[in-house]
Amino acid sequence: MNTYKDIFSLKGRTALVTGSSRGIGASIAQAYAAYGARVVLHGQKPGATGRVEQEIRAAGDDAVSIHGELSPPGAGRQLIAAAETIVGPLDILVVNASAQVNGAFDDVTPEDFAAQVDVNLRSTVEMLQAVLPGMAERAWGRVVNIGSINQVRPKSVVSIYAATKAAQHNLIQSLARDYAARGVLLNTLAPGLIDTDRNAARRDGDPEGWGNYVRTLNWMGRAGTPDEMAGAALFLASDACSFMTGEAIVMSGGY
Repeated sequence: MNTYKDIFSLKGRTALVTGSSRGIGASIAQAYAAYGARVVLHGQKPGATGRVEQEIRAAGDDAVSIHGELSPPGAGRQLIAAAETIVGPLDILVVNASAQVNGAFDDVTPEDFAAQVDVNLRSTVEMLQAVLPGMAERAWGRVVNIGSINQVRPKSVVSIYAATKAAQHNLIQSLARDYAARGVLLNTLAPGLIDTDRNAARRDGDPEGWGNYVRTLNWMGRAGTPDEMAGAALFLASDACSFMTGEAIVMSGGY
Protein backbone atom coordinates (compact mmCIF):
# COMPACT_ATOMS: atom_id res chain seq x y z
CA MET A 1 0.00 0.00 0.00
CA ASN A 2 1.26 3.49 -0.84
CA THR A 3 1.69 6.15 1.78
CA TYR A 4 -1.02 8.76 2.10
CA LYS A 5 1.17 11.15 0.13
CA ASP A 6 0.93 9.12 -3.07
CA ILE A 7 -2.20 7.02 -2.51
CA PHE A 8 -3.84 8.63 -5.55
CA SER A 9 -0.76 8.38 -7.75
CA LEU A 10 -1.13 6.60 -11.09
CA LYS A 11 2.56 6.80 -11.91
CA GLY A 12 3.61 3.85 -14.04
CA ARG A 13 0.00 2.92 -14.88
CA THR A 14 -1.55 2.79 -18.33
CA ALA A 15 -5.17 3.83 -18.85
CA LEU A 16 -7.62 3.77 -21.72
CA VAL A 17 -10.49 6.26 -21.46
CA THR A 18 -13.13 5.64 -24.10
CA GLY A 19 -15.02 8.64 -25.40
CA SER A 20 -12.38 11.07 -24.17
CA SER A 21 -12.51 13.70 -26.90
CA ARG A 22 -14.73 15.92 -24.76
CA GLY A 23 -16.94 16.12 -21.69
CA ILE A 24 -16.54 13.73 -18.77
CA GLY A 25 -14.11 11.47 -20.62
CA ALA A 26 -11.76 14.33 -21.43
CA SER A 27 -11.74 15.54 -17.82
CA ILE A 28 -11.03 12.05 -16.50
CA ALA A 29 -8.21 11.55 -19.01
CA GLN A 30 -6.63 14.85 -18.03
CA ALA A 31 -6.84 13.99 -14.34
CA TYR A 32 -5.26 10.58 -14.85
CA ALA A 33 -2.43 12.07 -16.89
CA ALA A 34 -1.84 14.74 -14.25
CA TYR A 35 -1.48 12.01 -11.64
CA GLY A 36 1.10 10.13 -13.66
CA ALA A 37 -0.71 7.68 -15.92
CA ARG A 38 0.09 7.20 -19.56
CA VAL A 39 -3.34 7.81 -21.05
CA VAL A 40 -4.81 6.46 -24.26
CA LEU A 41 -7.46 8.84 -25.53
CA HIS A 42 -10.27 7.56 -27.71
CA GLY A 43 -12.67 9.23 -30.12
CA GLN A 44 -14.88 8.03 -32.92
CA LYS A 45 -12.97 9.74 -35.74
CA PRO A 46 -9.31 10.54 -36.46
CA GLY A 47 -8.28 13.81 -34.85
CA ALA A 48 -11.24 13.92 -32.46
CA THR A 49 -8.98 13.85 -29.40
CA GLY A 50 -6.40 16.27 -30.78
CA ARG A 51 -7.26 19.18 -28.49
CA VAL A 52 -7.27 17.04 -25.36
CA GLU A 53 -3.99 15.36 -26.28
CA GLN A 54 -2.36 18.74 -26.90
CA GLU A 55 -3.55 20.06 -23.53
CA ILE A 56 -2.21 17.01 -21.71
CA ARG A 57 1.15 17.22 -23.45
CA ALA A 58 1.36 20.97 -22.87
CA ALA A 59 1.05 20.25 -19.14
CA GLY A 60 4.02 17.91 -19.40
CA ASP A 61 1.97 14.74 -19.12
CA ASP A 62 1.67 11.70 -21.40
CA ALA A 63 -1.16 10.87 -23.79
CA VAL A 64 -1.65 9.12 -27.12
CA SER A 65 -4.76 8.83 -29.26
CA ILE A 66 -6.68 6.09 -31.04
CA HIS A 67 -10.03 6.18 -32.76
CA GLY A 68 -12.83 3.91 -33.81
CA GLU A 69 -16.56 3.29 -33.71
CA LEU A 70 -17.79 1.01 -30.94
CA SER A 71 -21.04 -0.13 -32.54
CA PRO A 72 -19.75 -2.84 -34.94
CA PRO A 73 -19.39 -6.39 -33.60
CA GLY A 74 -15.86 -6.95 -32.33
CA ALA A 75 -15.06 -3.23 -32.03
CA GLY A 76 -14.55 -3.42 -28.27
CA ARG A 77 -11.89 -6.11 -28.55
CA GLN A 78 -10.23 -4.26 -31.41
CA LEU A 79 -10.05 -1.08 -29.33
CA ILE A 80 -8.31 -2.85 -26.45
CA ALA A 81 -5.86 -4.44 -28.87
CA ALA A 82 -5.11 -1.08 -30.50
CA ALA A 83 -4.45 0.56 -27.13
CA GLU A 84 -2.22 -2.24 -25.88
CA THR A 85 -0.23 -2.20 -29.11
CA ILE A 86 0.79 1.36 -28.24
CA VAL A 87 1.19 1.39 -24.45
CA GLY A 88 1.38 -2.27 -23.48
CA PRO A 89 -0.96 -4.03 -21.05
CA LEU A 90 -3.69 -1.80 -19.68
CA ASP A 91 -3.94 -1.26 -15.94
CA ILE A 92 -7.05 0.94 -16.05
CA LEU A 93 -10.08 0.91 -18.34
CA VAL A 94 -12.64 3.70 -18.20
CA VAL A 95 -15.84 2.72 -20.01
CA ASN A 96 -17.18 6.16 -20.83
CA ALA A 97 -18.25 6.27 -24.49
CA SER A 98 -21.99 5.82 -24.83
CA ALA A 99 -24.93 6.27 -27.16
CA GLN A 100 -28.09 8.03 -26.02
CA VAL A 101 -31.27 8.58 -28.02
CA ASN A 102 -33.92 10.77 -26.40
CA GLY A 103 -37.58 10.35 -27.19
CA ALA A 104 -40.86 8.78 -26.17
CA PHE A 105 -40.74 5.03 -25.59
CA ASP A 106 -43.43 4.42 -28.23
CA ASP A 107 -41.21 6.10 -30.81
CA VAL A 108 -38.12 3.93 -30.21
CA THR A 109 -37.07 2.40 -33.53
CA PRO A 110 -35.08 -0.80 -34.03
CA GLU A 111 -32.18 1.39 -35.14
CA ASP A 112 -32.37 3.49 -31.95
CA PHE A 113 -32.46 0.34 -29.85
CA ALA A 114 -29.53 -1.30 -31.64
CA ALA A 115 -27.35 1.81 -31.52
CA GLN A 116 -27.64 2.09 -27.76
CA VAL A 117 -27.35 -1.61 -26.97
CA ASP A 118 -24.39 -2.11 -29.30
CA VAL A 119 -22.32 0.77 -27.93
CA ASN A 120 -23.37 0.77 -24.30
CA LEU A 121 -23.57 -2.94 -23.64
CA ARG A 122 -22.07 -5.16 -26.32
CA SER A 123 -18.86 -3.17 -26.70
CA THR A 124 -18.52 -3.07 -22.91
CA VAL A 125 -18.75 -6.86 -22.76
CA GLU A 126 -16.13 -7.15 -25.49
CA MET A 127 -13.73 -4.73 -23.82
CA LEU A 128 -14.04 -6.49 -20.48
CA GLN A 129 -13.50 -9.89 -22.06
CA ALA A 130 -10.34 -8.55 -23.67
CA VAL A 131 -8.84 -6.69 -20.74
CA LEU A 132 -9.79 -8.52 -17.54
CA PRO A 133 -7.76 -11.75 -17.95
CA GLY A 134 -4.52 -9.79 -18.34
CA MET A 135 -5.28 -7.61 -15.34
CA ALA A 136 -5.97 -10.71 -13.25
CA GLU A 137 -2.74 -12.35 -14.41
CA ARG A 138 -0.81 -9.25 -13.27
CA ALA A 139 -2.86 -9.11 -10.02
CA TRP A 140 -3.80 -5.45 -10.42
CA GLY A 141 -6.44 -3.68 -12.44
CA ARG A 142 -9.19 -1.10 -12.31
CA VAL A 143 -12.35 -0.79 -14.37
CA VAL A 144 -14.25 2.48 -13.98
CA ASN A 145 -17.64 2.28 -15.64
CA ILE A 146 -19.32 5.63 -16.26
CA GLY A 147 -22.95 4.91 -15.59
CA SER A 148 -25.79 7.34 -15.03
CA ILE A 149 -28.31 8.40 -12.43
CA ASN A 150 -30.75 6.82 -14.89
CA GLN A 151 -29.51 3.37 -13.90
CA VAL A 152 -31.31 3.80 -10.57
CA ARG A 153 -33.82 6.57 -11.32
CA PRO A 154 -34.77 6.06 -14.99
CA LYS A 155 -36.70 8.57 -17.06
CA SER A 156 -38.95 7.38 -19.87
CA VAL A 157 -37.45 9.88 -22.32
CA VAL A 158 -34.22 7.83 -22.19
CA SER A 159 -35.76 4.44 -21.47
CA ILE A 160 -33.39 2.31 -23.56
CA TYR A 161 -30.31 4.27 -22.51
CA ALA A 162 -31.33 3.88 -18.86
CA ALA A 163 -31.86 0.15 -19.31
CA THR A 164 -28.40 -0.28 -20.84
CA LYS A 165 -26.82 1.69 -17.99
CA ALA A 166 -28.55 -0.52 -15.43
CA ALA A 167 -27.31 -3.57 -17.33
CA GLN A 168 -23.78 -2.17 -17.42
CA HIS A 169 -23.67 -1.80 -13.66
CA ASN A 170 -25.18 -5.25 -13.18
CA LEU A 171 -22.34 -6.59 -15.31
CA ILE A 172 -19.81 -4.65 -13.23
CA GLN A 173 -21.24 -6.16 -10.04
CA SER A 174 -21.17 -9.70 -11.46
CA LEU A 175 -17.55 -9.44 -12.56
CA ALA A 176 -16.44 -7.63 -9.42
CA ARG A 177 -17.28 -10.76 -7.44
CA ASP A 178 -15.29 -12.97 -9.81
CA TYR A 179 -12.18 -10.79 -9.93
CA ALA A 180 -11.97 -9.29 -6.44
CA ALA A 181 -9.56 -11.87 -5.03
CA ARG A 182 -7.27 -11.38 -8.04
CA GLY A 183 -6.64 -7.69 -7.46
CA VAL A 184 -8.97 -6.41 -10.16
CA LEU A 185 -11.60 -3.96 -8.94
CA LEU A 186 -14.63 -2.84 -10.94
CA ASN A 187 -16.87 0.05 -9.93
CA THR A 188 -19.33 2.49 -11.47
CA LEU A 189 -19.40 6.27 -11.32
CA ALA A 190 -22.98 7.39 -11.94
CA PRO A 191 -23.30 11.11 -12.76
CA GLY A 192 -26.49 13.10 -12.61
CA LEU A 193 -27.11 15.93 -15.06
CA ILE A 194 -23.73 17.20 -16.31
CA ASP A 195 -23.32 20.25 -18.50
CA THR A 196 -21.80 18.65 -21.60
CA ASP A 197 -22.21 18.84 -25.37
CA ARG A 198 -24.94 16.22 -25.06
CA ASN A 199 -27.15 18.85 -23.44
CA ALA A 200 -26.09 21.75 -25.67
CA ALA A 201 -29.18 21.81 -27.90
CA ARG A 202 -31.57 21.97 -24.98
CA ARG A 203 -29.44 24.46 -23.05
CA ASP A 204 -28.81 26.80 -25.98
CA GLY A 205 -32.24 26.42 -27.58
CA ASP A 206 -34.17 27.39 -24.46
CA PRO A 207 -31.83 29.04 -21.93
CA GLU A 208 -34.67 30.15 -19.67
CA GLY A 209 -36.30 26.72 -19.64
CA TRP A 210 -32.93 25.08 -19.07
CA GLY A 211 -32.22 27.38 -16.16
CA ASN A 212 -35.56 26.63 -14.55
CA TYR A 213 -35.04 22.91 -15.04
CA VAL A 214 -31.60 22.71 -13.45
CA ARG A 215 -32.56 24.96 -10.53
CA THR A 216 -35.22 22.48 -9.45
CA LEU A 217 -33.44 19.27 -10.41
CA ASN A 218 -31.30 18.70 -7.33
CA TRP A 219 -30.40 20.19 -3.97
CA MET A 220 -27.56 22.21 -5.47
CA GLY A 221 -29.83 23.79 -8.06
CA ARG A 222 -27.42 23.41 -10.97
CA ALA A 223 -25.92 20.99 -13.44
CA GLY A 224 -22.57 19.45 -12.64
CA THR A 225 -19.42 19.97 -14.67
CA PRO A 226 -17.21 17.33 -16.29
CA ASP A 227 -14.30 18.35 -14.08
CA GLU A 228 -16.38 17.59 -10.99
CA MET A 229 -16.46 13.93 -12.04
CA ALA A 230 -12.68 13.62 -12.28
CA GLY A 231 -11.94 13.31 -8.57
CA ALA A 232 -14.21 10.33 -8.03
CA ALA A 233 -12.88 8.70 -11.20
CA LEU A 234 -9.32 9.20 -9.92
CA PHE A 235 -10.24 7.58 -6.62
CA LEU A 236 -11.75 4.56 -8.39
CA ALA A 237 -8.60 4.08 -10.50
CA SER A 238 -6.07 4.42 -7.68
CA ASP A 239 -4.79 2.53 -4.65
CA ALA A 240 -7.15 4.65 -2.57
CA CYS A 241 -9.89 2.33 -3.83
CA SER A 242 -8.17 -0.86 -2.73
CA PHE A 243 -11.07 -2.11 -0.56
CA MET A 244 -14.01 -1.23 -2.78
CA THR A 245 -15.47 -3.17 -5.67
CA GLY A 246 -18.85 -3.75 -7.28
CA GLU A 247 -20.15 -0.42 -6.03
CA ALA A 248 -21.61 2.72 -7.58
CA ILE A 249 -20.73 6.27 -6.62
CA VAL A 250 -23.64 8.55 -7.49
CA MET A 251 -22.67 12.19 -8.14
CA SER A 252 -25.90 14.04 -8.83
CA GLY A 253 -25.88 17.16 -6.69
CA GLY A 254 -28.41 15.52 -4.40
CA TYR A 255 -30.88 14.47 -7.08
